[in-house]
Amino acid sequence: MSLTHPLTTTAFELTGYRVVKSFGVVRGIVVRSRSVIGNFGAGIQAIFGGNISLYTDLCEQTREEAFNKMLTHAGQLGANAVIGVRYDATEIAQGITEVLCYGTAVSVEAVNA
Repeated sequence: MSLTHPLTTTAFELTGYRVVKSFGVVRGIVVRSRSVIGNFGAGIQAIFGGNISLYTDLCEQTREEAFNKMLTHAGQLGANAVIGVRYDATEIAQGITEVLCYGTAVSVEAVNA
């Protein structure tokens, strides 16, 4: 289950809110490998072309896990929002990939209209 909430954004500001404190960079890191069975199944899908759903699902699960770890890190610092959220992925060895989700943890308060 994703911990996404309205105070998490790829933008550097939240409409209707002002930043009152910055806690700095927060991150969530997940390192995953593809299983032999998963590679075999994906190879079969690749023969027929199109979306390789086994890899798509693995990527989505990995990104969600990294995102949730980032939100947990922000919460531990006392932040109630994360701005400037980004993802990065690096293959660190054959079949082993690091997925990083990062952003700036901040405390925001609503701006009175």
